[in-house]
Amino acid sequence: MNGKYFYFALAALLGVLCSLVTSLPFFLLTFFYLYLLNKYKRFKNKQLFVVMFIFVTFLFLAGRTQLENKSVIPETITDFYIEYSQNPKIDGDLLQIQATEKQFKEKLLIRYKIKSEAEQVSLKSKSFYNCLCQVSGTMKKPAIAKNPNSFNYRQYLASKDIYWIVESQENPLQNCSPMRPSPMTIVKQLRFLGIRYLEAHFPIEIASLSAALIFGDRSMLDPVLLGDFQKTGIIHLLAISGLHVSLLVGMVFYLGIRIGLTRQLMMNFLLLILPVYVILTGASPSVIRAVLMIYLVLLTVKWKSKLKLLPIDAISLAFLIFLFFSPKVIFDIGFQLSFSVSLVIIFSAPIILRRYQNNGARILATSVTAQLAALPLLFYHFFEMSLMGIAANMLYIPLFSFVYLPGLYILFIIQILFGNTPLFLINIFEKIINLSNHLINYFAHFSFAAFVPGRPNIIQLIIYIVIIIAIFYIWEAKAYPKKKTHLIYLVVFLLSFQPVWKWLDPYGEVTMIDVGQGDSILIHLPHGKGTYLIDTGGTMTFGEEEEWKHRLKPYEVGRDVVVPFLKGKGITKIDKLILTHGDMDHIGGTFSILKELRVKQILLPSVVAPSETELRIIQEAERRKIPVVKVSAGDQWKSAGNNFNIVSPEKNFSGERNSGSIALVSQVGGVTWFFGGDLDQEGETKISKQYPNLTIDVLKAGHHGSKTSSAEAFIKQIKPSTALISAGETNRYGHPHQEVLERLRETNTTIYRTDLQGAITFRFYRNNGTFSTYLP
Repeated sequence: MNGKYFYFALAALLGVLCSLVTSLPFFLLTFFYLYLLNKYKRFKNKQLFVVMFIFVTFLFLAGRTQLENKSVIPETITDFYIEYSQNPKIDGDLLQIQATEKQFKEKLLIRYKIKSEAEQVSLKSKSFYNCLCQVSGTMKKPAIAKNPNSFNYRQYLASKDIYWIVESQENPLQNCSPMRPSPMTIVKQLRFLGIRYLEAHFPIEIASLSAALIFGDRSMLDPVLLGDFQKTGIIHLLAISGLHVSLLVGMVFYLGIRIGLTRQLMMNFLLLILPVYVILTGASPSVIRAVLMIYLVLLTVKWKSKLKLLPIDAISLAFLIFLFFSPKVIFDIGFQLSFSVSLVIIFSAPIILRRYQNNGARILATSVTAQLAALPLLFYHFFEMSLMGIAANMLYIPLFSFVYLPGLYILFIIQILFGNTPLFLINIFEKIINLSNHLINYFAHFSFAAFVPGRPNIIQLIIYIVIIIAIFYIWEAKAYPKKKTHLIYLVVFLLSFQPVWKWLDPYGEVTMIDVGQGDSILIHLPHGKGTYLIDTGGTMTFGEEEEWKHRLKPYEVGRDVVVPFLKGKGITKIDKLILTHGDMDHIGGTFSILKELRVKQILLPSVVAPSETELRIIQEAERRKIPVVKVSAGDQWKSAGNNFNIVSPEKNFSGERNSGSIALVSQVGGVTWFFGGDLDQEGETKISKQYPNLTIDVLKAGHHGSKTSSAEAFIKQIKPSTALISAGETNRYGHPHQEVLERLRETNTTIYRTDLQGAITFRFYRNNGTFSTYLP
């Protein structure tokens, strides 16, 4: 059966996908798969039966998981008896921790807003394990995705069998009684104590990296640094995986042999300790995959006379075992990357990697192989990749393999054994880590190296996979005259076909992005003829917070909503960034836009007294050499038959800020639009008098549907058939106001609202288009 387990793993994958994704296409694909096995792999009836049996088994396993994928806790419950199942995450004044409700045996996510700095310090030092706690709180559903390409928190938690967030007003350790510890909680508590020990005895640079590489905990790492690892394509080095597990097993085995223990004893010790190691390192998919493979290999070595296992068999069996116990893990990005990259390296090792005898060349070939294997998944989940990734991997794989991993383990062991680590060792590692982090930051901000094609659709994903298979096929082939030329053509096509596809797309769009209580509107013309962003949203802050309350990475609309939305569409260039006025909920996200995307021009209203945020934007634009234009009524431009006319404010406006909002009338997609920022009724009246014949098809309701905008006379004059309202869900201002909704309904205007329907998109071809909402 050597080599056959791979085909069984594929059958299991098809069964799970058939149940959890969509039935008919994967049913048809399965029958085609059986035909290929019979025709080209000469599978006999008995083997085909086994393949079909595995398919049906995993189909029903996943189906049962799907049926059970729901909460059993009544919504009215407010008192819970819980047992904590993970280390707490304390970020500023927010504590989050997973727990299991004992009565209903269901996982919950507990949230608690910490009351004081002293309480924060106390909670950080306490273990949450081995206690049964009574917690009172209000259950609420996790947030859902309200924009295309945005992170669906509810779906993410549901994949981990968590359906409710409990907002507690009291300390989650306040009413607890001790419980008898189980073996698993003992190991989890050891992990917690190990992480706290690192934090207490080492500088933050060493402690945070050690916690990631030894215990699989990244919570201490600077979010900016994590972002740099992600952008540079080396984030996988921070995830405990095959590299880490193999090196650790090798070191332990070698040390055991050196001190005189037998190979058989060391083998048994490793078989005993590896399951414990999985829990000790957080049981991430990459750890489980690596440990399963090594465990299977160790078993075959132990029983070498009875069983032989190829690497492809080891990863296939690990895949089958993992999927058997957790079918929903198929949607986990860590699971996908770990198995796909490892599988491709295993396939390529006997032919491609073996050709390279030089260590540098072999690392380069391995890095290229890993990048190709991960590429479709990176594009789908993160919309981009760094062209510096191969070079960064060449540099950082040896650094992590031969310096960080053994070195940090040694520092940790020295500290435990002797209670003190030599200062010169700490200084050396601190300097190396700081230097490498600065270099990562440098790599991450090579703007020319960021390749952002956007999220591929299913057809584009298939094309990516076919091209990558073709690249490996030619790479593996023996030398022939045009081999290098063919590889170059394929790589160029790989990196260009999706941008070209986007450029050829004859459809354009106007999308009101759901940024909560704020505004951000994308106008994207067909064939890249123009991309305009009206406002950027912004996170409102109310008063200064004490330093201990500050989050490591506080929510920021521009970075967390608008940039992913644009990058998901493959948009990296904004021709005009139109900032209607100086309120934070309209322009607060600008700095993230300027940092992540290329902006060719910024339009600001021509006002006498710009806001402090507008002045900061002007300074940042000057630093980046981006032209800033102050616009007023009468300014206009055209692009590909689409007209854009500024109708407000007058030049050097000196009144109230909302009255001085840029008001833009445009003809896009055969429709006349009015975008007025927070323009109030006074500003609307001026426009009505200046443009008495103005009629509008689509009105962006001013000031989020406030009754200070969208005056009755203005609505009756412009006669909009459609109104768009951007407002935050359950916002504190009561937007949109009922008066405005009634005014619009009286004129038979169709109303779309981001607070209820998420992002609102008008997709058009030439002069015809239709509206759609992201939420039904």
